Amino acid sequence: MSENTRRSTIYFDPQLHAALRLKAAHANRSLSDIVNDAVRRALAEDQEDLAAFEMRLAEPTMTYEALLDDLKAHGKI
Repeated sequence: MSENTRRSTIYFDPQLHAALRLKAAHANRSLSDIVNDAVRRALAEDQEDLAAFEMRLAEPTMTYEALLDDLKAHGKI
């Protein structure tokens, strides 16, 4: 561990904890490394989602009712 790490207490479901411990042992990695990587991936995915939302802000919006009307008008429903 580097001196820039922070300690935190996390409570896992017992089965999830057992699975993480097995994965860590199998991969010859620490449980902290596996959890840190998973959190990084989740945060990166959130950032990608936010970027996609930002890009779509200028797109026109349509209500659900208008969507249904449009589908009906074009013979889709």
